[in-house]
Amino acid sequence: MLAVLYQTKLRRDGRLVSQVRVSVGTGVVLGLWKGQLMVAPTTAYLLTYYPGRCRANCKFCPQARNSMSDVNMLSRVVWPKCEVDLVLEALREHQGRLKRVCIQAINYPDVIDELCELVARIKRFCDLPISISCQPLTGADIKRLVGAGVERISIALDAATPEVFDRVKGREVSGPYEWRTQMKALDEARAMHGDRVSTHLMVGLGETEEDMVRTIQLLHAKGIVVGLFAFTPISGTPLAKQARPNVPSYHRIQLASYLIRQGLTDVGGVTFKDGRITDFRVSREVLRRTVDSGEPFRTSGCQGCNRPFYNESPRGPIYNYPQKLKPREIAMIQDQLGVN
Repeated sequence: MLAVLYQTKLRRDGRLVSQVRVSVGTGVVLGLWKGQLMVAPTTAYLLTYYPGRCRANCKFCPQARNSMSDVNMLSRVVWPKCEVDLVLEALREHQGRLKRVCIQAINYPDVIDELCELVARIKRFCDLPISISCQPLTGADIKRLVGAGVERISIALDAATPEVFDRVKGREVSGPYEWRTQMKALDEARAMHGDRVSTHLMVGLGETEEDMVRTIQLLHAKGIVVGLFAFTPISGTPLAKQARPNVPSYHRIQLASYLIRQGLTDVGGVTFKDGRITDFRVSREVLRRTVDSGEPFRTSGCQGCNRPFYNESPRGPIYNYPQKLKPREIAMIQDQLGVN
């Protein structure tokens, strides 16, 4: 009933969308509110607003149907709601400070209609490329979003294996998603939208390093860009007491992912013992040069995305570095990986 009233109210003025959630850091960059940032986001992060919870039931997500978390949260970030017209004017004024707009969407009735409207309106106010991160899409949905002006489409897998997927966001939690359907949606998006398709994988949900690297290789072979996230326990979710991923393990996975993206290795060359990476099968010189660059350990995903402290406190430990690494940060990772 709430959803019906919400949609009816907004349709009186011919528009579906009057409010959108804005990440705290994005709001500071856009001048919507004041605050101090250790690192400014290079993407404007928006989240669809709905006066209720997501229809999905992902065990790690504050927005999930059965979550007891603050509905203003996504991962560890606060997303206040804001009038769309104010956000659009702010984007027009401050787009020079940004490289991209990313709209994340929870699952609720008419979300595709609202995304299409929001994208089209943003395109009238700024020239930044727009990414959409959404639930599995039909071919018709993809065509509509691309027609509205979406530059990149992301459909999140999150889990690295079908078994973990079912446990954290599929059948075992009465969620609407299936591994098979999610992979099919990614394949269809790739066929329709070329190399402008992404997904997210979350390290720390119960998979092994080998599981994660094999799925990264599979997606890379399909031409799908992978954004790596670290599991973040959030109060009020079923996984609130689960440990964060081991930091050296996360960095090994980042390094493997980077080497695969650069064509320097593949999963057939990487060696594992009990699910743990033991050898990247590249020369010592290549490995050292790659680690010394710091690039594998920066935020991965869509071009222009740095997601500052989305998975971690600025006090650390840092999983995804939002800017060029300092020499002491590289030295720390060298020690963790035994590459020095």
